[in-house]
Amino acid sequence: MRNTQLKLRMVLVGTILFALYFGAALFFHAAWGVPLIPVLLVSLVVLPAAQYKIGKWLALRGAEEMPESGQYQDIHQMTESLSRDMGLDKPKLMVQDMGVPNAFATGRKGAGVVCLSPQLIQLLDRDELEGVIAHELAHLNNRDTITMIIGQSIGMVVSYAVFFLVRDSGEGIGNFVVAYAASIVAQMLTLIFVMAISRYREYVADDDARQYIGSGDPLARALEKIQRGSEGRESKVDDNVSALCILNTDRSILQQLFATHPPTEKRIEKLRS
Repeated sequence: MRNTQLKLRMVLVGTILFALYFGAALFFHAAWGVPLIPVLLVSLVVLPAAQYKIGKWLALRGAEEMPESGQYQDIHQMTESLSRDMGLDKPKLMVQDMGVPNAFATGRKGAGVVCLSPQLIQLLDRDELEGVIAHELAHLNNRDTITMIIGQSIGMVVSYAVFFLVRDSGEGIGNFVVAYAASIVAQMLTLIFVMAISRYREYVADDDARQYIGSGDPLARALEKIQRGSEGRESKVDDNVSALCILNTDRSILQQLFATHPPTEKRIEKLRS
């Protein structure tokens, strides 16, 4: 049921974002005489595809493929077992120094990657780590990472349209500054819809993980440990990747305003309810 609600929300938000995107495409068509179909194809197909490839590459910079032997053998085995239960192809496992205990999934179903930090592996007990991996596999299974990428691409297109619309309404450096500020605001307003999906998808992935490992307590304990283990440490993860992580450890005012994750306390409460 929760997955159905997530899909319905993604469809609703996707429809709103597409309407905004289509309006931006119409502006470029009317203002510059650019053929509408090429604009639609470039900004709806090429831009998201490029952003997907670049975003995946940026997220995995500095990551190393996780060996299947030694201390990582058990992680591969539990990932393979969980993937089989979820009907997924086993994703590639990688290790990346994030500065804090954390994990994220990127890519798409059938070609996904789950990345763990060594700080996370050292911090968590086996059942807690299993809960984290189940959570990341749920994101790949629900395909919600693709929605996030497309939403960010549309936000970029809308911001460009607003910038040129305002800039063309006047002249001078002052008008340029106003146009730039308006484009930033437009992108933030667009991303509000994406953030609404981002927060809800964390609850769904938590609930899916609970079902597949049989209890919500291991993941709840993992979230508590990750939150405590991140205190006083500087994260090496940039803002775009933080949105994919199981816990966004950034405490900046802007991150709190446009939160990509629901409050950890509420997630823990739901997992134990």
